[in-house]
Amino acid sequence: MTTLDRINAAAQAGQLLPGTAENIAAFLAARLPAWAEASIEELVAKQAWGELNDRFYRFLEFGTGGMRGRTAGVLPAAAETGRINATGSPEHAAIGSNLLNDFTLIRAVIGLFRYTKKYLAAKPGVAGRPKLVIAHDVRHFSRHFSELAVSTWTQLGGDAFLFGGPRPTPQLSFSVRWLQAHAGVVITASHNPPHDNGFKAYFEDGAQVVPPHDRRIVEEVNAVPLAEIGRFLTARLEGVITLGRDADDAYLAVAAKAALDPEILRRSKVKIAFTNIHGTGAVHSVPLLIHAGCEVLPVPEQLEFDGRFPTVKSPNPENAEALARAIALAEAEGCDVVLATDPDADRMGCAVRNRAGRMELLTGNQIGALLAEYRLTRYKELGWIPAAGSPQACIVKTFVTTRLQDAIGAGHGVKVINTLTGFKWIAAKMRVYEDRLRTAMGPGFDYETTPFEERARLLLQHSTFYAFGCEESYGYLPNDLLRDKDGNSACLMFAELCAWVKSRGLTVPEYLDGLFLRYGFYLEGVINIYYEGASGNAKIKRILDTYRARPPQAFGDVGVTKFQDFGRETIIDADGDEIPKQDLYLITLANGYSFAARGSGTEPKMKFYLFANEQVGSPGELPAVKARVRTTLEALSRLIETDAKARAEG
Repeated sequence: MTTLDRINAAAQAGQLLPGTAENIAAFLAARLPAWAEASIEELVAKQAWGELNDRFYRFLEFGTGGMRGRTAGVLPAAAETGRINATGSPEHAAIGSNLLNDFTLIRAVIGLFRYTKKYLAAKPGVAGRPKLVIAHDVRHFSRHFSELAVSTWTQLGGDAFLFGGPRPTPQLSFSVRWLQAHAGVVITASHNPPHDNGFKAYFEDGAQVVPPHDRRIVEEVNAVPLAEIGRFLTARLEGVITLGRDADDAYLAVAAKAALDPEILRRSKVKIAFTNIHGTGAVHSVPLLIHAGCEVLPVPEQLEFDGRFPTVKSPNPENAEALARAIALAEAEGCDVVLATDPDADRMGCAVRNRAGRMELLTGNQIGALLAEYRLTRYKELGWIPAAGSPQACIVKTFVTTRLQDAIGAGHGVKVINTLTGFKWIAAKMRVYEDRLRTAMGPGFDYETTPFEERARLLLQHSTFYAFGCEESYGYLPNDLLRDKDGNSACLMFAELCAWVKSRGLTVPEYLDGLFLRYGFYLEGVINIYYEGASGNAKIKRILDTYRARPPQAFGDVGVTKFQDFGRETIIDADGDEIPKQDLYLITLANGYSFAARGSGTEPKMKFYLFANEQVGSPGELPAVKARVRTTLEALSRLIETDAKARAEG
């Protein structure tokens, strides 16, 4: 009985999903390398049907962050594991259509190339070869995948640029614009577990792809037969251009513009404990902060690149555990603030010293609100925004980010734009504002070379000036000089805020309490329910489907007063633009609290975002309001999670 016979028999017996059997058969017919075929045969011989279903039930799809998945199976095969190298990487990324490996990566590159070539051919007056920039983080197979990608691109007839070593995601976003490339890719899984990696696609504006590009790229990828992949499996790097110091210097010059008042940093001498959690953050954050006048103490045992992230359970600056060593260093050395970046340095987390002298963690929502308030205040003081505000100035955030920022924007008289989850939607608004200014100024206007302060004046006059943008998941961007969240710039922005607060004799928590007294107390929560593999995907879909078919009516004794279905309703943003359809639900409760429900675009989980707020009459009331709101939100969180798990099981 052949391997294919066993697969067909398992499918007939219901042990393999129909899609799994079909995808395995397609891989076997594609003349795989010996190790890949041997790996499938081993798993079939072991009757590892659950493992094979998880690996092959579908092809990886583009979500809010591109394509992301495991590079190692839960049950690895001996042939794919091979010799494990010094950094802990197996010899091969695991075989499977639902994994990120040589085959799914090359297929994605071919699809991206073909779409980019067609896009350029359709633009009048545009000639030349499609140009791609690739960056990668420190994860398993990141360098290997990057070299395969540029090799495939050049063999297809394009030009490709590759950094000499690990570089952060925001630098890739900037470099696409700097090099006037047509597309970009960063190989990263951000803060995911070590077994994951990803493929984030960017387009000519330096932002992640959005409709219609993303859908059309997926169509091109899906049209690539597996038989085409074999000739690209060996990397050929002749003709690939390696980016050097000039690329780093150009990015650092732009990142430094995040500081609105560089002098306050030099005067206040902020002392920082910094951790890059084994990732790319130290490449630029450390020199950026030192050059600004800060004293920076990196966590030594987390400074080196290491895709295993051996000192943490998760390399995610959202998690307190990931900042534990930096907080210990801050306590020992009397630092003002802890700053931490994730592996690809697009996110930043922090802890600050309170009045009692202890380090206190801040959430992404709190960091974003603090930065929004500070930057709008300073923009007005500097004369960039009128003192009364302007409807032509805006902050941009996601629907699942704290409503405190909506209140801050209203308080400053600027427009607040809410977008779908994923920084690509924030970048899409920047593209609209840029295009509107280009149209107003005419063909002789050069957006890129216009000094930033002059560009801001022109945007206020003819379009909309983007003053700040962020999302609750620890992503922030100070300006439109690049088009993705930037952990390096965020470190500099927050260091400046700390310096300004310190110069006023306050602590950062006291400054935050001042916002609560002005705008009301706001508290957020999040529920993450993980469901791995094919069966997990079905559970997430069941939750989303039942929310639409049977919207919740109450949680405990608190009724639902409003249910918004972004997949079916027409939702209009503050610019008057329609929000693209998506499986996102916003639920408002009778007590004024609310929450959002969506499936994660980058991880196998269902996410719920909870929002609470209450007005505060006086400083003396604030502690009681905080306690009351926190207790109510915790009780609501338990009810939402219980309901969701029941829906998942049907």
